[in-house]
Amino acid sequence: MSHESEASDHYFSGDPKVASKPRETSFTHNGRLFTITTDRGVFAYGSVDLGTQVLLDSVPEPSPGPALDIGCGTGTIAIALASHQSVGPVYAIDTNARAIELTRSNAHANNLTDVKVFLPDDVPNDVEFATIWSNPPIRIGKEALHALLMRWLPRLSVSGAGWLVVQRNLGADSLQRWLQDQGFDVERTASRKGFRVLRVTQARRG
Repeated sequence: MSHESEASDHYFSGDPKVASKPRETSFTHNGRLFTITTDRGVFAYGSVDLGTQVLLDSVPEPSPGPALDIGCGTGTIAIALASHQSVGPVYAIDTNARAIELTRSNAHANNLTDVKVFLPDDVPNDVEFATIWSNPPIRIGKEALHALLMRWLPRLSVSGAGWLVVQRNLGADSLQRWLQDQGFDVERTASRKGFRVLRVTQARRG
């Protein structure tokens, strides 16, 4: 992931200690221009991360129904999901308090009212997701990443699909194999600028 790291703070810290210094950026998705605020201590400070842009350029129209952004950061992916009229509500989760506030404020600033931002433990247990889009936090380490994905990917609906973007040299291919070993159907649907986009679905039985 090509985020900017400042001081010794990590974007996955629950409470970033690095001083806030908001900076605006913009991106286009679904035929609409969005302006968002980024901040230090949150993933992709100052710009939309290249991997996120590759994901948004590669995914098809999301399925109708609830959607999930795992590790929402500034809210770019959640906002993109919410721009599709058939999608909703959009659940955006992060452990970083500054990220949660940014996602809320960025959704509000772009007049998107169906984005629900939560700490992971606060997401209702009975929600299944028709769509998951994520630029997952690879740098939290393999064990933590695997636990994170196995918490949320099993909550895909039977007909739902998850789309993950992972940098090739940070283990995209090994992650694909690992997900397959966990019983998911996984297909690489795009490979651009050093990133892989993986489509993940519940394995068909029968």
